[in-house]
Amino acid sequence: MVGFKHPSQYSDFLIKPSRKVYNELIEKEWPNIQRIMASLAQKDVTQATIVRKLSSYSRQNQTKKALWELENICRTLYILDFIDDIELRQSVQKALNRGEAYHRLRRAVAFVNAGKFRVQTEAEQQIWNECSRLITNAVIYYNTVLLSRIYEQKQAAGDQVAMDVIRGMSPVAWQHVNLFGTFEFNPAVSKIDIDALVARYADPAYWNNALKEENEGPLG
Repeated sequence: MVGFKHPSQYSDFLIKPSRKVYNELIEKEWPNIQRIMASLAQKDVTQATIVRKLSSYSRQNQTKKALWELENICRTLYILDFIDDIELRQSVQKALNRGEAYHRLRRAVAFVNAGKFRVQTEAEQQIWNECSRLITNAVIYYNTVLLSRIYEQKQAAGDQVAMDVIRGMSPVAWQHVNLFGTFEFNPAVSKIDIDALVARYADPAYWNNALKEENEGPLG
């Protein structure tokens, strides 16, 4: 963490910066920083290109050092907000949980063959990985569509309790998906009738029974 004063000036504070920020450098390089930000905002150049170009400069490049200092200020402000704002901490934890849930689903999909690769080349391994990602995203898409349609159904019925329950559900779930079945990828396979699936949850008895199922994610 950094501060705009010398660390000795923060002796009465519980959390202290490690050093004083070089704000003079940021002010000096501000026109260059603004040009970089404007280019990124207008999508004239990608972030990867900017990083690659700055990384090619010598360590003493003033613009790069100014960006580092600006990053230190932004990071310090974020850490302080994180400490003080419980809602921010909860949002960050939820985001981390979603990311971890996605990776668990990816591992579950990849583990269907007992976690063993049936590949011989790096290209085949890449295809295996992309197929795993495709199936994972397909499961999440299916869950999202189903949950969204059921939410609209409950919203039309004015069922606030059901709407609150659905808001707490995650589309990253696979307990209702048979990952060990036979998959056919061809146009002849019949499409899933989402309308028929959603219609079942209009029945209060079916809805209440679905809620009793020990299920982390979407109803299925």
